Amino acid sequence: MYQKVSILIIEDEKSICDFISKTLSSSGEYKTASAVNGKDGLAMITSMLPDLVLLDLGLPDMDGIEIITKTREWSSLPIIVISARTQEKEKIMALDAGADDYITKPFGTGELLARIRTAIRHNNKIANDVVKSNRPYSAKGLTIDFEKRLVILNGEEIHLTRVEYKIVSLLAKNSGKVLTYDTLIEQVWGPYADDNNRILRVNMANIRRKLELNPGEPQYIFTELGVGYRMVEDEGL
Repeated sequence: MYQKVSILIIEDEKSICDFISKTLSSSGEYKTASAVNGKDGLAMITSMLPDLVLLDLGLPDMDGIEIITKTREWSSLPIIVISARTQEKEKIMALDAGADDYITKPFGTGELLARIRTAIRHNNKIANDVVKSNRPYSAKGLTIDFEKRLVILNGEEIHLTRVEYKIVSLLAKNSGKVLTYDTLIEQVWGPYADDNNRILRVNMANIRRKLELNPGEPQYIFTELGVGYRMVEDEGL
């Protein structure tokens, strides 16, 4: 008998918590526990060590960002924010604090389950694949060989500049996960780089011209408006 994935739901709205718990339990793959405030949620994270946390930001006793920050001091377990806050700055704050993903209420069950599967696969890959930085990325005819620094699209080598390659490789190594503009800028240009993301947008436009059949309808690198970019999930995960 396989062990079910344990998910902790930190949500103060009972109807939403019950809906999520019922959805996950009925799939047969997950077991759930819940907390209605931040203090209990933090205590349960440390005591039960769940495989994944679904976190509401608007809790009665503390902001969910604080829970993300405190958890990231010692754990890399996947955290998916589920919040009614739709402002881009809220998403950016959560992702920069260490959340793996952000779902805006209301949401569908299909979207929720898909995001959970992606977050768990990505976390398992990091935990189990010691040579993850050397294993090629592959999806929809696009292959990135990190050892050889080669980008192959449908059998043909794509020539990227040093900066373009760095952006693509960062997104590929975190495929399925949103990387914020600030994270990409810091990782590519350094911590003292100008936080104006114009240079990133220019490079991304060049990358899409080289990789995408139709840059206006990308199939490899997606824009999370006002937040950052997400690379299509690695099919080898």
